[in-house]
Amino acid sequence: MDTVSFNDLNKSGAISDWFASQLSSFTPASAAAVLACALVAGLIISLVYKKTYRGVLYSPNFALTLVMLTLITAPVVMAIGSDVALSMGMVGALSIVRFRTAVKEPLDTAYMFWAITMGILLGAKMYVIALVVVFGISVILLALSFIKFRNPNSYLLVMHYDEYAQGDIEAALRREARFYRLRSKTVTRAGAEMTYEIRLDQKSDIVGRMLDIEGVHDATIVACQTETGA
Repeated sequence: MDTVSFNDLNKSGAISDWFASQLSSFTPASAAAVLACALVAGLIISLVYKKTYRGVLYSPNFALTLVMLTLITAPVVMAIGSDVALSMGMVGALSIVRFRTAVKEPLDTAYMFWAITMGILLGAKMYVIALVVVFGISVILLALSFIKFRNPNSYLLVMHYDEYAQGDIEAALRREARFYRLRSKTVTRAGAEMTYEIRLDQKSDIVGRMLDIEGVHDATIVACQTETGA
C-alpha cells in the first residue's frame, strides 16, 4: 500500500489550499480585533452592572462571567459566518446544554443577554452598531439607576421587645420613618418580635432610637428591595 507523506501533500498544494481557505474569512488580525473589542465591551457591561447593582451581595464572579460571555460569543459568530450547516450544528449543540445555576436576580438575566448580544454584533463585525448599543444602554441604565437611588431607601426593622412598649415604638416610627408598615408579629411568653418595612429619606440612627425606648431588647435593620413598592 502506498503511503502519502507530508511532502507529497505539501507539493500537491493541499495543505496550502487548506490554510488559504481557513484564513480567507478568519485571519489572526481580524480575530484579535474582534476579541479586543469584545473585551472592552464586556468590561463596560461589567462596570455598569457593578454601578447599578442593588442586590444584597455583589458577585465579582458574575461580573467576570459577563466579560467571558462577550469574549466567547464573538469568535463563535465569526466562525459561523454565512455557513448555514455550521450554524445549524451550533444551534443543535447548544440545544442539548442544560444550565443548572439559577439566576437569583431577574436583572442579571438581562445583563447576560446584553453581553451575548454584544458578542454577536462584534462577531458579525458590526462595530458601529455595537458601539452605539453598548454606550446607549450604559447611559440608560446608569440614568435609571440614579433615579432609583434617589427614592427613599427600604429596610426591614426587626425588634424584640416587651408588649407594653409597642405604643412608644410606633410613635418613634412616625417621627423617624417616612413610611412604615407591619410585616409580621410574634408574641411569646418571653416577649414579642415584630418586623416592620420602613422607608427613610436619609440615613438615620433609627436602631439607636428604638434601643432608647424602655422595653426594647434589641433592634436590627436590614436593607431590602421591594417589587411592588408601598
